[in-house]
Order: sequence, then C-alpha cells, then structure tokens
Amino acid sequence: MSLSVVFYDSTNIEDCPWPDTVYGRYARRYLLPIIKSGSEAYVGNVRTRLLVMSVDGIPVPVTVNDAEYANSYVCSPYTHYVSYARQELSLLRNRALIVALSAVLTGIGGLLKATRFNRIVHVNNWLLSTNLYPALSDEQWSAALDRLIRAFPGHAIAFRSLNVSLNAREMHLLRGRRCRLVPSRQIYLLRTGDPEFANAKARWLLKRDRALAEKHGYHAVGPADIVPADIPRIAELYKMLYLDKYSLYNPQFTARFYEQALAEGTLELHGYRDVTTGRLEAILGFYAREGAMTTPLFGYDTSRPQAHGLYRMLSALLIGIARERGLLLHESSGAAQFKRNRGAVADIEYTALYDRHLPAWRRGSWSALEGLLGKIGVPLMQKYKL
Repeated sequence: MSLSVVFYDSTNIEDCPWPDTVYGRYARRYLLPIIKSGSEAYVGNVRTRLLVMSVDGIPVPVTVNDAEYANSYVCSPYTHYVSYARQELSLLRNRALIVALSAVLTGIGGLLKATRFNRIVHVNNWLLSTNLYPALSDEQWSAALDRLIRAFPGHAIAFRSLNVSLNAREMHLLRGRRCRLVPSRQIYLLRTGDPEFANAKARWLLKRDRALAEKHGYHAVGPADIVPADIPRIAELYKMLYLDKYSLYNPQFTARFYEQALAEGTLELHGYRDVTTGRLEAILGFYAREGAMTTPLFGYDTSRPQAHGLYRMLSALLIGIARERGLLLHESSGAAQFKRNRGAVADIEYTALYDRHLPAWRRGSWSALEGLLGKIGVPLMQKYKL
C-alpha cells in the first residue's frame, strides 16, 4: 500500500489536514502562523521557505534553502560548521591548535560555498536549536525521503538533531538508505529515572542550587504567572545569554515568537522573579515530545551578581520539572562539567544527510566533512567536552 506524502505552503496551507492529536494540535498552533507570515517574523535571522510535509496525515515541518549564508545555524549548515565553529575555537585554550583549525575552517568555508553547501532541505525543522522527532514508522520516514528526493532534485536532504539515545531507529533507517551521518555537536542528556542521576553528589548539588532562590530573594513562577507585559523582559533575558554572551548565530526570536509561545503554549514558560521588585530575572521555555523535553528558550540577567547563581537556580528548576514528569531532559551542548556533575551523560549529535542524487562535485564537500569530523571533530569534542 502506497503512503501519502503531500506538501503544503502559504498558498494551500488552509487545506492541510491537522490530526486531532496532542502533536497535531501543537503542530498547527506552532507552524500555521509562521507559514502565513514568513520565518523572519518569528526568527529574525532565518530566511527560509517553510513547508508542512503531511506524511499519512502527520505534519512534519520542512525548510528549503538555496544559499542564505548569514542565516542562523538552524537553517544554514555553513553557519554551523564554519561561522559558529570559528567562534567556538577559543574554547580549546590551545593557541597553536586554534590557529591551525582556523586556517582549516577558512579553507573549508571556500570549498563549501563553491559546492553550494547551503542548497539544502531540512526535515523536521522547527527553527529551534534542537528538534525533537515525532513518531513516524520506518515506512513513513522512507516514503518521506523518497518524496523529498523527487521534489528537490537539486538539494541535499538533511535530518538535524539525531542522537543514538533518542533516535537509534531513525538513524539505523537513514543509514540503511545510504545517508551520511555527519557529526554535529556533543550534547548532554539527563535520564531522570536513572539511578546514577540520583547519586549523592547530584542530589546535594541540586538541593544547593534550589536553595539559592530563597537566599537571594527570588521566587519561582510558572505559565500562569507570566503575562504579556513580561515579553520584552523575556526577550532581553534570552538576548543577554544566548546572543550577547554566546553567539548572534543562535536563533534571534522576535516579539511575535514570544507572544505565540505565551498565548498558544508552544513553549511552556517558567522562571524566577525578584521578590522585591517583581521583575522577571530568569526564564526558560521548553517543549516535550515522545518522552523527551528540550529547552530552546533559556536566559537570565547576566548583570546580576554571579553569586546569586541564576543559571544554577534555573537549571535546577528545569531538572525538577523533568523529574516530576518522568521525561528525559535534552540539555543541548555547553557547560559540560556542570551538567555531568548533576547526572547528565554525553552523546554525539548527528545530521543525517542524503546527497546521492547530487552530482559528484556537490557531494565532495559533505564527504570530506563527514570524514574530517569523524576523525578529528568528535575526538576534540570529547576531549575538550565542547
């Protein structure tokens, strides 16, 4: 029996069949406004064509790009593997290695542009740092890949945010379909039901982190306590951490993104207010899917004294929510030792990339990147806990 795979864009999105399920209702609330208004209205540094690929009625977001080298890494592999990677070199704390790898990245960057590296379709792309996958069968994913190859014969087909802990089945299938598995980053996963998570050290650290709130005059707030008037402050807190401190290549969410998250629940918002002023001083926003949760929105007032421990308080709040709900917490990358001390384990994240329908001169860059990252990138990520 043939499977149905149909694309919907701004011209026919009203005809899209959204299933009456938790996932289907969420997808409609999240994707419909972005398709109607355009990606830049919600993520300022993302120019892309967003489609909904309906696979037997299950909606999966798909982004289509041709170049857009200044895009956030959520749609630009060039940004991820060259621009952002160059910024991250300082974390290596080894001048000779930094100089050598900077030269390598410069050379690779020229090669990637020459081979139209950003001419790419991303599957299950929610324009977020981490994309959790919906439950599709092997047959449905395979049919989707076949349809994408026919619809976009000049584009590479990419599946971001894959790791063995959460996506072993999808990775096995895509590897069997002759996709490359290109390493992306080292991530940290917290299995809240794992006995190791509940060891004495982790319990003590989390208890200490939670106690900082009362000590320094903060109180926790949840979705019912966060109001539209908080949106400018939420945007400011995210900017302080993810854009000002880390990188402008992170998604630059707009006011409309935050308004949608608050009004439609596309992210569940929690945070801390100052007891005296009532001002929001820390914020997180997460979504959950198929037994896992991840936090694309995370920020705090970085001008507050470091001793207040806003990052530690916010992390402890997030871990508490994951534990209460019995969810695996995808903690993304960074702050490696901090996360390990609280029970998280490392895993390597991959992009599965299908390019066998492209000419050899287009495939060469992905082949070289796959080999380079497998032999050099992953060992470096593991050694320096990047």
